[in-house]
Parts: sequence; C-alpha cells; structure tokens
Amino acid sequence: MRVYVVGGGGHAKVVVATLMELGIRPTAVLDDDADKWGSNILGLPVVGPTSLLGEEAAPGAVLAVGDNRLRKALFERYPGVSWLTVVHPRAYVHPSASLGEGTVVFAGAVVQALAVVGRQVIVNTGAIVEHDCFVGEFAHLAPGVRLAGAVRIGEGCLVGVGASLAPGVRVGDWSVVGAGSVVVRDIPPGAVAFGVPARVRRGI
Repeated sequence: MRVYVVGGGGHAKVVVATLMELGIRPTAVLDDDADKWGSNILGLPVVGPTSLLGEEAAPGAVLAVGDNRLRKALFERYPGVSWLTVVHPRAYVHPSASLGEGTVVFAGAVVQALAVVGRQVIVNTGAIVEHDCFVGEFAHLAPGVRLAGAVRIGEGCLVGVGASLAPGVRVGDWSVVGAGSVVVRDIPPGAVAFGVPARVRRGI
C-alpha cells in the first residue's frame, strides 16, 4: 500500500521522522500550498495537492496537520483513505488503552491503562495521558502536556505545551488551554483558558 503524508509544514517533519523510525518509507508528501511543491521533507518529496488522494484506490495516509479544524476537514473530505494509527517505537501505550483511527503518538509520550484516545488525535512528544482519561477526536495534546487520571478532553481541543490538568477535570469541545497552564476546574466548550491556576479568559 502506498502511504502519503498529508501536510507539508513543521508538524509533517515529526510525522515523517516517526514513520521512518518505524521502518515505513512514505511515498510522498501532499500539501495544498503550491509553493511547497517540489520541495522535500527529510528527503521525501512534496509532490502536489491533497486531491491526489482521491485519485487512488484505498491509499494509506497520515494526517500531518497541526490545525485541528483543518485536520477534521481533510479527514472527512477523503473517506476512502486508510488512515494509519502511528505509535513511535519510544512511546508507551498500555495494551488496555484504545487509540482511534489516524491518531499519532510521538516519541516519549505515555498513554496509560484504560485511556481512550479518539480519531485523529495528536499525542505530541513527551505528553502523558494517565489512566481512564478520554481524549476526543481531532484534539491535540502539545509536547509535555500532563493529563492526570480520568481527565476528559473534548473534541478538537488544543492543550498547549507543558499544560497540566488535575484528576477528573473536563475540558469542553473545541476549547484551548494555554501553554504552561494548570487546570484544576472544568473548562466549558469553546473557551480559551490559561494561567496558574487556569481561568477562562474568553470564548473562541
């Protein structure tokens, strides 16, 4: 099966590197920005737009797009694609944990017992997802995020670099938690929260 990396930005560099660590040599990178065509990422050529996915029968691909809404749109645009779930060889995922289609777990990340991680989630470098957590689809846990036990992260949330969430905290769909924040209370849907302790500052 031919495997494409979808997205040609900075996040794609880490995705390509992770695939190569797993012994997977992708076919090419696809990006809708024509200025990137003809360039390469770690020796892998950026050959054209994402629409090329629709020209093949059941291609394999990994979404390498950090923007959660764009990642969701691309996932829904190409229903015939086999989206690979990728775990870096130096990450740890407990056998009782569940990873959804297209989710990528990067180096040094930990997903503990009975955690449920939805489709197309980014568990970035060194992030920790403790026991019984739930992470909704299209969310992004940035590098160094720490989710204590039974935290619930809604669909499309962005949890910024180094943020820490106390046990049982809930973050509503499509909210943003700022980098370095400490979350000790629930955050409603569509909010932006940051600080120590984190407070809701505005809606999106």
